[in-house]
Amino acid sequence: MSGTTRPDDERPARARGRWAAVGGQTWALREGLWSVAVPDPTGEPRNPLGTRTHRVMRVVGPTMGVVWAVFLLQPWQSAWDSTPGPARVVSLVAIALLSLSFVWVVFTHAGPRGEQMATGPAFAFLGGQLVLVALACLAAEQDGLVGLVFVSVSGVFLLRDLRALAVALTMVVLAMLVPRVVPGWETIDDLVLSIVLATVAVFGFTQLVLRNRQLQLARDEVAVLAVERERERIARDMHDILGHSLTVISVKAELAARMFDVDGERARAEMLEVQQLARSALADVRGMVTATRAVTLAGELVGARQAFDAAGIEAEVPGAVDDVPDDLRVLFAWAVREGATNVLRHSGATRVRVEITADTLTVDDDGAGPGDERPGNGLHGLAERARRSGARVEAARGPLGGYRLLVTTRGNAR
Repeated sequence: MSGTTRPDDERPARARGRWAAVGGQTWALREGLWSVAVPDPTGEPRNPLGTRTHRVMRVVGPTMGVVWAVFLLQPWQSAWDSTPGPARVVSLVAIALLSLSFVWVVFTHAGPRGEQMATGPAFAFLGGQLVLVALACLAAEQDGLVGLVFVSVSGVFLLRDLRALAVALTMVVLAMLVPRVVPGWETIDDLVLSIVLATVAVFGFTQLVLRNRQLQLARDEVAVLAVERERERIARDMHDILGHSLTVISVKAELAARMFDVDGERARAEMLEVQQLARSALADVRGMVTATRAVTLAGELVGARQAFDAAGIEAEVPGAVDDVPDDLRVLFAWAVREGATNVLRHSGATRVRVEITADTLTVDDDGAGPGDERPGNGLHGLAERARRSGARVEAARGPLGGYRLLVTTRGNAR
């Protein structure tokens, strides 16, 4: 990991959903694709999704909502033109507080990062706004009911569900009934249309923002899972490739050490093979990284026979693989590699037998057999490959008295 990124467990959850450190580079999700993210001067990766744009919109979006507060100028003017007195002062203060409360709601609960307020505090807040509307009507009379629009919209931002529509319905009822109940007030039925249109528009907007946010989170989660699966694949391939190669190198190096004082030429030949195996393992790793590595069943059988011979293990290895379908050859190749690695590393066997049919591969040995330990990473990786090919992996005591590794498609739907 590069010096400009932090480990995943130290990075904030939001960053882990957008960025990942792979191969010494910091990668970032952009429109469903992964690309290199350039660090900013603070050392954190710069979000290619447009951090600056998001910051601007977090200010511009609420500002556009706050512009609605200009419609409170109508009740303000009506209250200002009323008879001077305590009622006028109270109405003007109530209108100003209603405007400030709406501005607070827009800046704190609107936009993509707005959160739903708890039910109790939300209805208490809306009740307070409704009281301010009633106080505004002391001097502004029916014009003060314009504040009902802002109470309804505030309910949408605070509640963010169908309860907001119930709040809007209540405001509609008040807008229709109050002017007809209070003597001397004129009816303003067009206010009902304003409440309905404003509520529906804002409710639709908040739901759209919520769905987009959920979609983005889902895309980020899918991207993170894809990176995790790729890491698991690389780890599995690294184990399968290097585990086998290093085991064979260890066996041949041990043989060369024993033959050094007895047969120098044989020891020299074994060390040359060790050198060749090391180069082959390096090429396999490079091929794995560049996705150009190819594993063949015939090649794995030849490599297994050579490894068994070097370890002094009597081996029965088939020489032909013509009966194996093409779609199973890679799986069986990995199975031969895993089986050979287990025999060389763990079994202590003196005899091994590899049998291959059109739908089954078995590797039997006469070693120590299966113990109580849990299956290792190699078997887990082989089982995962088998599942993708419609096969299954079994590991148990075999007919030779030792370990049996079986990979088969019998009884499995392919």
